[in-house]
Amino acid sequence: MLDLIQSLGAGTLNAVATLGRALLHLIQTVLAIGEPIRKFSLLNQQLFASGVKTLSIILVSGLFVGMVLALQGYNTLVRFGAEESLGVVVAFTLVRELGPVVTGLLFAGRAGSAMTAEIGLMKSTEQLSGLEMMAIDPYRRIFAPRLLAGFIALPLLAAMFSAVGVLGGHLVGVELLGVDAGAYWSQMQSAVSFKADVLNGLIKAVVFGLVVNWIAIFQGADCVPTPEGVASATTGTVVKSSLAVLGLDFLLTAVMFSV
Repeated sequence: MLDLIQSLGAGTLNAVATLGRALLHLIQTVLAIGEPIRKFSLLNQQLFASGVKTLSIILVSGLFVGMVLALQGYNTLVRFGAEESLGVVVAFTLVRELGPVVTGLLFAGRAGSAMTAEIGLMKSTEQLSGLEMMAIDPYRRIFAPRLLAGFIALPLLAAMFSAVGVLGGHLVGVELLGVDAGAYWSQMQSAVSFKADVLNGLIKAVVFGLVVNWIAIFQGADCVPTPEGVASATTGTVVKSSLAVLGLDFLLTAVMFSV
């Protein structure tokens, strides 16, 4: 019994210490955010690495998710004679939930893991220490550009995911299943609200962008500088980011739609 209490206490203290280091790391990174703004080349490089290189999987996934939503939604709505509301169902599902959430998960798996592996490799080969010896702040040169680039890229990718998903729904619903195109677009336009739907989805994407990139950068900077440590940190980024996205999605949804 004492061993169990001791292990629980040690685990709790370790979790609190890790959270404290992560918060201090985030504060220092945010304070250094002016560097990539002044030197746009740093930001541009990371926007390409985290945004452009993730675009293909986002577009393909968005297209197929929209097509599946249209197919499933049509099979349900046709039972009630409401198949003309298919556009509303597809748009609501993508803009409110699946757009930000699936984009956050895909971003964590593709860009977040690559970011952690890159920073972890820099730490294991003592490149970060080398920068400090040359009086170059790693927070300004390494961490801040990646945090800002991911913070910008993820909401844009989520918007593209939702837009391509709506087009995929049109492809299946209108072109394949015969739903009236005018009804598909007009009902969507009248039902989807910018403030209640689009803006809420954008807020989720912004929050996910901050949290996923924070986790990815900290996992790389805090990893054990060995091959096993880098591999463990990369896996931890995907797991922790995915859980954070899903948990925050529930909290944000509860707050947004209870007001």
